[in-house]
Amino acid sequence: MSAPFPTMATKKTTPGICYLVGAGPGDPGLLTLKGKECIEAADVLVYDYLCNPEHLRYAKDGAASIYVGKKAGDHTLSQDEINKLIVKLTTEGKTVTRLKGGDPVLFGRGAEEAAELYEAGVKFEIVPGITSAIAGPAYAGIPVTHRSHASQLTIFTGHEDPTKPDTSLNYAKLAQADGTKVFLMGVERIEEITREFLKHGANPETPVALVRWATHSHQQTLVGTLSDIAAKVKAAGFKAPAVAVIGDVVTERPQLNWFEDRPLFGKRIVVTRTRAQASVLSKQLSVLGANVIEMPTIRIAPVEDQLSFGELVQDCHTYDWIIFTSPNGVDAFFTMFDKLYNDARSIGGVRIACIGPGTAEKVKARHLAVDLMPDKKHYVAEGLVKAFKDHQDMDNVKVLWVRAQEAREVIANELSGMGAIVDECEAYRTVAETEDNLEALARLKEEGADMITFTSASTVEHFLNLKVALPEGIKIASIGPVTSAAIKARGLKVDVEAKENSIPGLVAAIEKFWK
Repeated sequence: MSAPFPTMATKKTTPGICYLVGAGPGDPGLLTLKGKECIEAADVLVYDYLCNPEHLRYAKDGAASIYVGKKAGDHTLSQDEINKLIVKLTTEGKTVTRLKGGDPVLFGRGAEEAAELYEAGVKFEIVPGITSAIAGPAYAGIPVTHRSHASQLTIFTGHEDPTKPDTSLNYAKLAQADGTKVFLMGVERIEEITREFLKHGANPETPVALVRWATHSHQQTLVGTLSDIAAKVKAAGFKAPAVAVIGDVVTERPQLNWFEDRPLFGKRIVVTRTRAQASVLSKQLSVLGANVIEMPTIRIAPVEDQLSFGELVQDCHTYDWIIFTSPNGVDAFFTMFDKLYNDARSIGGVRIACIGPGTAEKVKARHLAVDLMPDKKHYVAEGLVKAFKDHQDMDNVKVLWVRAQEAREVIANELSGMGAIVDECEAYRTVAETEDNLEALARLKEEGADMITFTSASTVEHFLNLKVALPEGIKIASIGPVTSAAIKARGLKVDVEAKENSIPGLVAAIEKFWK
């Protein structure tokens, strides 16, 4: 007797697999762990308009990315073409991760895509995601259920299949339903939807909220009632994508609006560090609500004379002190060290000095102690020199300074003047970033920015060498006096300078500036 329904086991014909992944509503932190794993495993990523491009950074080297975004009046590919694409790629034996905004099967047409994969006889998995229907209101301070207001939730779409002759929405039932009503993709039809609710007996004073670009750093929320929200949308030019909430739960917003009340919310801030380092500053600014544009102006490259670099690292145990003046120097030094030695104890009894806490954390990650560091207001070369002066007599003390090729000579000159024997170990060089900032440059030109941050003189020089016109009124934030001097030397004004010359110090100064 044959099985009543075909199964995937009987239909599987290829080694490929397609993951239909809900990418969440926008905040990169709301991507699920399972979703991240699927991105990391993918040979090909096929992603939507509402999928945050930040997620693509989890992709492995060599993975292809294909944008198939659809928005009103502008479809990169039709749904049929998307179906054929993911079937073709999976049939070829590839691991395909199809990223869809929110949840893939909540008005996301994921079920249609899964059906096409099934009919083609290829493996697939559906990976749920956090939907904007719940996350959007939550980020606007609106719980979709609440003991005092609603114990029932109704979710419907404001964007039905345009080929259907009649609406499948029963507005009479929706208007009279208890609890909260949430609708997606309906901002363009807000007038029609609210009119139908009122026509079928809904209270005109029922609170309504629309949340645009929910959970993104540029989220916007508009509040009204069933009787006036359509007029407010028109007056404000409020456009998709937006999620709408109807019900008394909207009245909780004044006290629960945590996301939009953060100190840097609504501020667009440019970060010019290397891509690898930018995330530290970007994350701290984002936590405070900033809309961060990562625009790496430099990247770290190995020095050309690897032989001389390697010889100095090999002899590191013969020195009294090793000085690290940047996290990049620590990374480069120990990359070479690990090639030469297979035992951390080979570094010997040398003591270690660091210019600041970021550099020190890199050293401590190697389970090594930091013996000397400037006080927190002087995380610069001059501060480190003073720390040595206060710490010991430097006469005939052997020092290995691990530095960037372009570093100022302050440490070598000053310590040598104190009688130390200083060997300069050029560990890396900074070069202009010419490829990884094109998207950010386009964003800066199109959207503008409120502030740009510089964390070194090299980021200043390389940014200005891009010949980018700074938006009118943009503020400039500097990590410390050396960086500020480079900014002023190019005829620009420094609006913010960190008192503590570190990333946390810079963030604190920026937060204070915008208070």
